[in-house]
Amino acid sequence: MKALNELRAAVTGLPAAEPAMAPYLQKVREQAYAITDEDVEALKAAGLSEDEIFEQTVAVAVSEGLRRLDAAAAAFSS
Repeated sequence: MKALNELRAAVTGLPAAEPAMAPYLQKVREQAYAITDEDVEALKAAGLSEDEIFEQTVAVAVSEGLRRLDAAAAAFSS
């Protein structure tokens, strides 16, 4: 559990994503399998760095994974 709490803290400690990333990050949450090079290139063309894109992508993916883990735990505990 300590490792999960550390992971949660690391994800929440990142700066907020740029508004231009909102549609992309929603796609990461709901359809990560559908992310394409073109999605990433569009963010770069909007002025975002590869580091920003990577950090926000990982943060959202981890957050969504933790959300699903919490939902599963809640379902099994009730």
